[in-house]
Amino acid sequence: MITQEKEPRIHPDVLKLGLVSFLTDLSSEMIFTVFAVFFTTVAGASSALLGLIEGLADFSASSLNYFAGWLSDRNGKRKGFVMAGYGFSTLAKTILLVSNSIPGLSVFRVIERLGKGFRGPPRDAWLSSIAGQATRGYAFGVHKALDKAGAVVGPLIAYGLLSWLGESAQTYQTLFWVAFVPAVISVLVLTRITDQPGAPHERESISQNWQALSPAFKRFLLPAGIFALAYFSLGFLLLKAHDAGFSVAQIVLLYALFNTTCVMAAPLVGKLGDRVGRSRIIVLGYTLYGLINLGLVFATSRWEIIVAFAFYGFFYSIDESQSKAFIADLEPERRATAVGVYNFVTGMLYLPASLVAGALWTVSPGLALGLAAGLSLVAIIVFWFMRPASGS
Repeated sequence: MITQEKEPRIHPDVLKLGLVSFLTDLSSEMIFTVFAVFFTTVAGASSALLGLIEGLADFSASSLNYFAGWLSDRNGKRKGFVMAGYGFSTLAKTILLVSNSIPGLSVFRVIERLGKGFRGPPRDAWLSSIAGQATRGYAFGVHKALDKAGAVVGPLIAYGLLSWLGESAQTYQTLFWVAFVPAVISVLVLTRITDQPGAPHERESISQNWQALSPAFKRFLLPAGIFALAYFSLGFLLLKAHDAGFSVAQIVLLYALFNTTCVMAAPLVGKLGDRVGRSRIIVLGYTLYGLINLGLVFATSRWEIIVAFAFYGFFYSIDESQSKAFIADLEPERRATAVGVYNFVTGMLYLPASLVAGALWTVSPGLALGLAAGLSLVAIIVFWFMRPASGS
């Protein structure tokens, strides 16, 4: 008798956290979709300054990661830190409601990412505690799918506003007001989710906490750091599309395509990681990113740009969800700290990555894209050499 394999079940709290992420991403991606073009055209900033601000934004997100993860693991609490992070990001968006100057936009971009940095490790540890190891990849994939579903709906709303009202400074201001609403609702939804604390490690200092992390996790940081140097802001790809002749409204649709691909791929990639091992999935992500950048070096037609954005969504579904599931496998006791360290190390390297990309972009976009492809190859080689062990 043939028995059918049961479909893995998702805990309701995974779906609730997914709803919070859906609303937050709906809000944030409405803004991010137009931010690079708005910053460089309406506000009049240079691409080099965009690279600096995007790098600082990633740096600000990572700067609190280790500290937030350590604090969360130290007292075992998750919800309070997650609430603070989402609330801080929501408050930062009020800057857009009163300012469209280069300094104001720069401050918003950096401060809003601080909230993301503070909430990320406790939320991912919360999520990994809810899901068992057998379905952890799938749970992270479903959460990421809901997260990026908001990043599909948000750009579509932005597209509707731009098409209806036209591309003007007043339209952008209206867009920012509309984006603020779901951000507030997400915080309200979060208050309705029950905390699931981890085991506290009250007497551990930050240095002791680092020393207690597993050797396998620490080995993973080297290839992850090399890959982070290749991983410049997606805003540059949006500029690439704009330079190729796409209007702002069309760029919004490209961004929606990227997120739609991510939504469709994330649960499938999660299941695949649970079955074949997350090490292989991590390498697949590095490979895809390198090939995408290499393809964009030679891309000249609009359809090639469209294909690149679709594949970028597939890559993103791997990088954003399965790396966290992989870390949870490597470090079962101090998950918030491990995610915080990972985000801190990679985020620190995102700053020079975007700075170098911005400088090279002013000379030739192909130089920045080619460097990213080369560094991706190096990360793959180092990953297989270091061979961090996975529990999957």
